[in-house]
Amino acid sequence: MNWLNKLERKIGRYAVPNLIIWLIGAYTIGYVFGTVSPGILSYLTLSPYHILHGQIWRLVTWVFMPTESNLIFLLIMALFYYQLGMALERTWGTFRYTLYIFSGVLFTVIAAVLLHVFTGGYVVMNGIAYSLGGNIFTTYYISLSIFLAYAVTYPDLQLLLMFVIPI
Repeated sequence: MNWLNKLERKIGRYAVPNLIIWLIGAYTIGYVFGTVSPGILSYLTLSPYHILHGQIWRLVTWVFMPTESNLIFLLIMALFYYQLGMALERTWGTFRYTLYIFSGVLFTVIAAVLLHVFTGGYVVMNGIAYSLGGNIFTTYYISLSIFLAYAVTYPDLQLLLMFVIPI
């Protein structure tokens, strides 16, 4: 029996059903915060510099940062990732999908801290923390990992871009 099955038997009851709905809800809350008070988004970003200086809420709140700032694109992204996320959760199971998303979040935080340690810090411009290498830490790569997982799980499925162009 592999380690993933053993882990699922031990802590599988803690899996989050419909996790993609929670993620889309977090993006929506972040979008509303950004619309109502754009300055508050600077306090939500994943910034190891600020985390090491006591702002530990950033370890969680960076998930609220929406990947899009345009409402139309945010709605399209939310609908698209809802369909992908629900299909992956049905195929993999709730525990494995939750583990996949949470490990992506955890490894992004670890990578941000390691980059901070090895590059020596950040430059803060317009309230957004940029690493010296020019990287910004958002949920963009977690969203892309959902798309990649869907593409690997369903390699022969065809999607229609703009309802016409097959991809």
